[in-house]
Amino acid sequence: VFLADGFEECEGLLVVDLLRRAGLKVLMASIMGRREVRSSRDIVISTDCLAENVDYENAQMIVLPGGRVGVQNLNKCELVREQSIAFSDRKKIAAVCAAPSILAEWGILERKAATVHPDFVDHMAGACVSNDSVVIDGNIITGQGLGDTIPFALEIIKTLVNTEKANKIKKDICYTS
Repeated sequence: VFLADGFEECEGLLVVDLLRRAGLKVLMASIMGRREVRSSRDIVISTDCLAENVDYENAQMIVLPGGRVGVQNLNKCELVREQSIAFSDRKKIAAVCAAPSILAEWGILERKAATVHPDFVDHMAGACVSNDSVVIDGNIITGQGLGDTIPFALEIIKTLVNTEKANKIKKDICYTS
């Protein structure tokens, strides 16, 4: 999970939490050149590592959380762009809230179904935009916003583990929607 200054806390940390509950090894990777990142609500998080030190060959998926400033920082990061393009071609990628807009900008969502926060629909050139909370098109999962973070994370678990594990976690956390 790429984290940058300005990331939306729930969209980053809730995804990490649920994926770790599923038994997945998840790295919070800072793109800021330092392990500490400052969230959109001014909470300082110590990440697991720097993004430049991740072994991307052994990673199954990358996740881009939203947050207006966080997404701007992700968009400026060449490593995030390169890895997003590479993962969209041969692995899996997930993005929530405003983050799908940069995937569209980079051409990753061309002729793909996707969702995005309503404030960013105009930034989705080439994508087939849906108002659904979570959209899966091939190896790409997109989520609309903060309120959709739990179903977004559960879809990632279904993709990387299985439906049974996602349903168990859904029950364990008393998520009823």
